[in-house]
Amino acid sequence: MPVLQKVKIRAKVDIPIGRAPVIGTFVTFDGLLGNIPHFAVAFGSTPSNIAPLVRIHSECITGDVFGSLRCDCGQQLQEAIKQMSEDSGYIIYLRQEGRGIGLTAKLDAYLLQEQGLDTYAANRHLQMPEDNREYLEAGLMLDALGVSKVRLATNNLDKVSQLNLAGVEVVERVPTKIFVTEHNKRYLAAKSQSGRHAFTLSDTSSSPRKNN
Repeated sequence: MPVLQKVKIRAKVDIPIGRAPVIGTFVTFDGLLGNIPHFAVAFGSTPSNIAPLVRIHSECITGDVFGSLRCDCGQQLQEAIKQMSEDSGYIIYLRQEGRGIGLTAKLDAYLLQEQGLDTYAANRHLQMPEDNREYLEAGLMLDALGVSKVRLATNNLDKVSQLNLAGVEVVERVPTKIFVTEHNKRYLAAKSQSGRHAFTLSDTSSSPRKNN
């Protein structure tokens, strides 16, 4: 299904990031569904004839901001920033906390996980979707940025299929690292076994592996 809704770039702002700062160009948009303030961060300059490296990252306040070890979100975001600063590309940051159920419900689900439910079962117990995220907005934002083909940094196969449906061709899936801690093993195991995530816990390594 091609992207039909037209989204326009609202503003671009250069911001230095990190201790040895790299420049990330933060991009905001007008015309997004529900006026939710999703945004993109561009790094470097990718030639127009090359599919850029893209990471679609869903907001995680606990992981991205506070460094929670119960998930791997903050580590994946930092990995993406490092990759983009070296290889150029885009981080598409979608404001869909807790796989789309919001921060309050996500923390309710955490309490249920402490009682033995996995991350998907906890959402079902709350009568919430297992994963309520959508990636049409990412396609709209990439279209506004003039990007029609990407190398997508992800282990989540749902992102690949949804982005293709949104009219952006995924020419390569670039696997991301697996960040295991004693606090997130059950969470990662559930993503591997119950979600559409293409990894096993034995995939832990110091660098991402490319698909052939």
